[in-house]
Amino acid sequence: MKVEMVMPQMGESIAEGTILKWRKGVGDTVTMDEDILEISTDKVDSEIPSPATGKIAEILVKEGQTVAIKTLLAIIETEAGAAIAGTAPTPVASEATQVAKPDVKAPGDTVVEGRPSSQESSPHDGSAEGGFVIKEFKRHADAVTPPPTPPSIAGGDSRVAEKTSNFLSPLVQRVMAEEGVTLDEINRLVGSGQGGRVTKQDVLDFVVKRKAGPEPRALPPAPVPEAKVIAKPAAPAPAAQAPSSTGSVWVGANDTVVEMDRMRRAIADHMVRSVHTSPHVVSFSEVDMSRIVKHREKIKDSFKAQEGVNMTYTAYLLYCTAKALKEFPYVNASVDGYNMILRKQINLGFAVELPGGGLIVPNIKGVDALSLTGVARSLSELADKARNNRLDPNDVTGGTFTVTNVGVFGNVAGAPIINQPQVAILGTGAIKKRPVVVETPDGDFIAIKPIMMMSLSYDHRIIDGALAGRFIARLTQILESFEG
Repeated sequence: MKVEMVMPQMGESIAEGTILKWRKGVGDTVTMDEDILEISTDKVDSEIPSPATGKIAEILVKEGQTVAIKTLLAIIETEAGAAIAGTAPTPVASEATQVAKPDVKAPGDTVVEGRPSSQESSPHDGSAEGGFVIKEFKRHADAVTPPPTPPSIAGGDSRVAEKTSNFLSPLVQRVMAEEGVTLDEINRLVGSGQGGRVTKQDVLDFVVKRKAGPEPRALPPAPVPEAKVIAKPAAPAPAAQAPSSTGSVWVGANDTVVEMDRMRRAIADHMVRSVHTSPHVVSFSEVDMSRIVKHREKIKDSFKAQEGVNMTYTAYLLYCTAKALKEFPYVNASVDGYNMILRKQINLGFAVELPGGGLIVPNIKGVDALSLTGVARSLSELADKARNNRLDPNDVTGGTFTVTNVGVFGNVAGAPIINQPQVAILGTGAIKKRPVVVETPDGDFIAIKPIMMMSLSYDHRIIDGALAGRFIARLTQILESFEG
């Protein structure tokens, strides 16, 4: 019996993956769930287990190649009665580049269709009212809307549409649309993907070369009459070299050009896409962290001894943020066209700096159902997995809101970029002792307080200043009144 191993769907918005390393070769024996392949996506590197016990009969995709999800990777021959995963991967019926559109909604999420609200409508107050019609989302095939054709390749020519859908993945088509690359230009490229398929990197490389412009042709030297040939004068003293040009950015003689690694490229693409997608607005608030500082100082040693992990300020922030988000579902949401998806679950992401450089954002699922201890445990476990490159795809997908600590190096404030497809991100600064005015019934006085600056970057398409202000004020109140 033959079992097909295909490129898995590694999470929402992921359309393709790159083969990093085959741990087994043709003819090797494998057991079910044994890790035999390492792949990379724009979100995470993962180890892929074998779907069956048997022998690898054929490997169809080589290391270094980037292919679409559901592409056939290998064939495993099994004996009668051999272990096979409960649900065999679905073989690809058409082209290897066929891509299934990921579903941006999850069971239980609420889809809110926007309508113009009247002047009398109240601003968003976290409810499902205020000029919007609420529709419950049910998962079925009709709920998935095919992606729109990128502008640069749109047109009435059915031959163009047919060629595009067969040879270019949705990711490549999106990059073409963003960079203004036409189908005629793509047809002149020799792709580096399987079967000559044009990949995302092929398009980006083409854009860089196009910006650089054609190489200047050397003109033939002008004929010089023999009678007029004179001795060549001595070369003048070398002057300062003018900057040379690479693409649209000049490079000086003593500058160093460092090519981005794969992770930095993924971060760059993600950040640019976010800024182009969401109109960012930022609101700030100062928080008196006296109660939380006092509580942490009281329990941190005993907590470490009992649980084996540290009680960090990030754990408090995630725990309190989840409480606030339950009251403001429009902040725990996503945008899909002109629909707003209100997430039922509260899955909080947090930024982790990796030892080799770069950041990754794993997320804790269902934070609103966890105790402070549970949040601290999950936080420590995921941070450890991130730093040791052991994150699963599930650890970095499905996030609904992100908290990033810009104060880890002493910075007091920052304005972070939204982590798409979320609509807001919380930035927290360093906790510093400052003199503040304390108001009491008996008069005002100055006291030394541990103060933290907090910022909320939000998507102005669905979150206005009033809603953002109420949310950050409520979160400030929860933090300042913490009782443990």
